[in-house]
Amino acid sequence: MNQWSARSYAVLSLVTAIITIALKTGAYFFTGSIGLLADAIESGVNLVAAGVAIWALSLAAKPADASHSFGYSKAEYFSSAVEGGLILVAAISIALAAWGRLLHPEPLMQLGLGLGLTLVATALNGGVAFLLLQAGRRLRSITLRADAHHLLTDVWTSGGVVLAIVLVQITGWLALDPLIALGVAANIVWAGLRLLRETGSGLLDASLPAEEQQAIVNILQSHQPQGIQFHALRTRLAGARRFVTFHLLVPGEWTVQDGHQLCEEIEIAIVKALPGAHVVTHLEPLEDPASWADQELDRTDDGSGM
Repeated sequence: MNQWSARSYAVLSLVTAIITIALKTGAYFFTGSIGLLADAIESGVNLVAAGVAIWALSLAAKPADASHSFGYSKAEYFSSAVEGGLILVAAISIALAAWGRLLHPEPLMQLGLGLGLTLVATALNGGVAFLLLQAGRRLRSITLRADAHHLLTDVWTSGGVVLAIVLVQITGWLALDPLIALGVAANIVWAGLRLLRETGSGLLDASLPAEEQQAIVNILQSHQPQGIQFHALRTRLAGARRFVTFHLLVPGEWTVQDGHQLCEEIEIAIVKALPGAHVVTHLEPLEDPASWADQELDRTDDGSGM
């Protein structure tokens, strides 16, 4: 399974959503629990989200062309944005259904069968979410991470519903069913807002994480004993792709070949540290004042060369 593509994991999520919808819908019809209805609605959102994820990952995998010279990797953010929005829609739907049942409580039926179906669906969602999280980190896919987090919210939804049904059976307090559903809806809202925030950050060309930027700086600083400097280091993240640019200042007496060879060495080292990175260097003579005129691009002016 380690050789699977991101799209393959999205297809797995789609199949899982279809199975869990069937299980949870059956559980709702057997029990009449509004919490289980909310759970089925959440899985319905998973199905739509998985379909969008397959489309986005297929588009993101396309190579760069004349009209999109930096590739299509940002297509993943469309998927995560849609998924974040769908999570919020699901939360609102759950809250509305729960409020209606809170005002008009109804007894629950055939709890054993309903809980059994729900627990099977929960275990399935939890296992697939774990696989998607691992794959999302390994493949640097925000789409897979978003899908995994969505499935995890579904797991929490199911856990809350099961707890509510058990407590209703123990206490006889029918209001617990919709109250737990409302609490689950609030938790889902938080997950959706967090996902939308991450999507917005990516669309605004957020810089690479601090630890990855520091890895780049360490590589550049390791070459400073050769008499070089660097500045105007800029990074951005676009889906699974990383982009790195910086200015490399070398002694003026160096030949073009010398400077080019050093740039190649540094670029190879960065790509080795950050697989898949696209690195662009700008070579300048160290002694030329014009080489230092663009330091307004720098994030800091602490003498580090950045």
